[in-house]
Amino acid sequence: MRAAVALLTVFGRSTAPTREAWVWFPLVGAAIGALVGGAWWLAEEAFPPLLAAALVVAVDLAVTGMLHVDGLADAADGLLCHAEPSERLRIMRTADVGAFGVTAVGAVLVLEVAALASQPVSVVLLVALWCAARTTVVASAAFMRYVREEGLATLMLSRPAPAWPLVALLPAAVIAGLAEGVRGMAAVAAVVVAGGAVLALAQRRIGGFTGDVLGAAIVLGQTAGLVVGAARW
Repeated sequence: MRAAVALLTVFGRSTAPTREAWVWFPLVGAAIGALVGGAWWLAEEAFPPLLAAALVVAVDLAVTGMLHVDGLADAADGLLCHAEPSERLRIMRTADVGAFGVTAVGAVLVLEVAALASQPVSVVLLVALWCAARTTVVASAAFMRYVREEGLATLMLSRPAPAWPLVALLPAAVIAGLAEGVRGMAAVAAVVVAGGAVLALAQRRIGGFTGDVLGAAIVLGQTAGLVVGAARW
């Protein structure tokens, strides 16, 4: 659990990733969602909706150390350009951020702020969405190949990742449904679809996943969930 917290947040950075960390992704995701959701509730009490939403997104970036957003930028540059798989991997590893990455990150931040500002505060919804986003990426390790010889996830993949943490999607959907009805369940489904789309694109273009791909799947998943949650049902 400490390894999962260290990997997914700015807390406990001295703990190295381990192969058991995957099991705790859903719980850590739910905890991050609770923290960000609490910030949402407090911000809405003190500020107008748009400013409150911007502050909530800033809190999420701070808690995660912008690691997932960095992964989104790198993954967008590598997966969306026209190149061979080996060149895509090289692009994703470089420190520079290109037009694809800047555009992807900018669009995600705007969508998240707009979606949060357009719906009533729901801490439970964020718990479910953040849990579902982290749970979805567990599938990449359980059913996909890690395409780098050495990287952030190497220590976690000394043996195949377990698939059973995916069952956390069911309670996430149930909790969201009980709190928000059809809107909540649809939002969780959107997380899975968007995150799965990122993983499918990575499978097609580089033959598997990287840490950047996981970050992109998390960010785009939770963004899609927020957008669907803000729809007029």
